Amino acid sequence: MNFKEAVNLIKPRSETNYHKSLDRQAILTKPAGALGVLEDISNKYSSISDQFPPSVPQSPVVCVFASDHGVLEEGITPWPQEVTIQMVANFLNGGAAINAIAKQVGAKVSVIDIGVAGDTSGLVGIINKKVRLGTDNLAKRPAMSLQEAEQAIQAGFDVATSMIDAGSDLLVIGDMGIGNTTPSAALISWFTKSMIEETTGRGTGIDDDRMVIKIGSIRAAHKRLSNEGVSGPIEILGSIGGLEIAGMVGLILAGSYRRVPVVLDGVIADAAAVVSYEINNTVRDFLFAGHLSQEPGAQKALDYLSLKPILTLDLRLGEGTGGCLSIPVIQSAVRTLVEMATFDSAGVSGG
Repeated sequence: MNFKEAVNLIKPRSETNYHKSLDRQAILTKPAGALGVLEDISNKYSSISDQFPPSVPQSPVVCVFASDHGVLEEGITPWPQEVTIQMVANFLNGGAAINAIAKQVGAKVSVIDIGVAGDTSGLVGIINKKVRLGTDNLAKRPAMSLQEAEQAIQAGFDVATSMIDAGSDLLVIGDMGIGNTTPSAALISWFTKSMIEETTGRGTGIDDDRMVIKIGSIRAAHKRLSNEGVSGPIEILGSIGGLEIAGMVGLILAGSYRRVPVVLDGVIADAAAVVSYEINNTVRDFLFAGHLSQEPGAQKALDYLSLKPILTLDLRLGEGTGGCLSIPVIQSAVRTLVEMATFDSAGVSGG
């Protein structure tokens, strides 16, 4: 299916199931509101599900989209581009933080090459959806063409669809790409109309000099974008975004269309969520913010989307780590809703 068709077929959350969840919360053996945010999570999860009570998610998958970025030539980070492909190999060998965390919570990790500037064909287990060898330098030229942005969105849509068809019932977004906090900050500041300085962080820990370069690169990209007169969200994504961000947009659209919850990770996923929201506001109904990244753009994006992060652990690694850590919280929220006894069934007097 083409993602453009799916965009127009995304249905809003089920208000009926949402209110059924609220009603059930009121008769469970606990004081009203005693489970706090867990109740909010289970109510939202119920509204996403086609049935009530919903099933506890048992087959979560972390989709790590990997791509490189031409803006590195501006000197925004001391980390070399080859780290991207090296970390992709590390993911596939099970040696990264996301592998350890996913193993702990029982999630599968899938790694998608959507724009790595190197040959990953020899890496066992890679999902090859490469659109091009990294983006162009967004500070000077469009990061990619509109056609390439659409191709990357379709790739992410297809990956997510395959995962759902194979039984995945919770989609967690992960990323890998040296320099990718720059296009993320560029997108978030543009769409939320925030100051660039308010959305731009230090990424891998850059110094003050590189921070000036990073902010200047985003400012140059915004100026170029304004001069180009581009207005549509996918066109803007192509001009100042990243291939992995476009892939994440496709995943979000697929999850929303298929009514499978999507868990955001850090600022890269948050940027993708903002773009997806601009394409179709309804996708917000299907998103959970796994955690709040230390990158300042994350808070701006989540505020814009009216999403409350499940966890706040001062993480800024990416890879899907924060989103993955929220999986047992989401599972526990749904399980308490589904499996707790009611006052009547347990013979407990209500307050």
